[in-house]
Amino acid sequence: MLELLVKYRGLFLQGALYTIGLSFVSVLMGILIGLVLAFFRLSKAKILNLISTAYIELIRGTPLLVQIFLVKLGSYQIFNLDLPDIAIGIIAVSLNSGAYVCEIIRSGISSVDKGQMEAGRSLGMSKSMTMRLIVLPLAVKNILPALCNEFVTVIKETSIISYIGVTDLFYIANAVSSMTYKSFESMLAVALIYFVITFTLSKLVRLLERRLSQSD
Repeated sequence: MLELLVKYRGLFLQGALYTIGLSFVSVLMGILIGLVLAFFRLSKAKILNLISTAYIELIRGTPLLVQIFLVKLGSYQIFNLDLPDIAIGIIAVSLNSGAYVCEIIRSGISSVDKGQMEAGRSLGMSKSMTMRLIVLPLAVKNILPALCNEFVTVIKETSIISYIGVTDLFYIANAVSSMTYKSFESMLAVALIYFVITFTLSKLVRLLERRLSQSD
């Protein structure tokens, strides 16, 4: 295993960077999607609440692999778009992540004392301005660790996009396996790399949580 890591370190590094970059972009887009869905969930308009709920249940109730192929096939058959595999992967993972981020943001906003909204309104601020300038900044502190954990989760889940040809870490492991005929060693190597990445990020998240708790 160590021999493979050393010999093909360039390929494994490329795959690791690809995986981290793809996950980061997907989570950022997922945050934007989740923010919109969270406002829909908190809205008094029943239609918006229904749309958000239906989307979340649909995404949570179907496998990510199925969603990837729906994006891949749907983009071509419905919109006549021949998207690159990396774009398909980012879109699918972002749509998936958005459903989970929505609940993180919604719970974060709900955890802010209602008195904050009332205080903003009493100062003459509109509801949207109070939400943007007072409630959301307070909610960010509560949801930041959870968002970081979502990033760690996405890093592990993106391995599945190798099925559509995206050269992520898992794809590189398969490529090395086919070149060396050492499938077990290749998978051990990629498992070690995933572990190092996620373990390091998890420790950083815990450090962030402690810093935030000390500032309370």
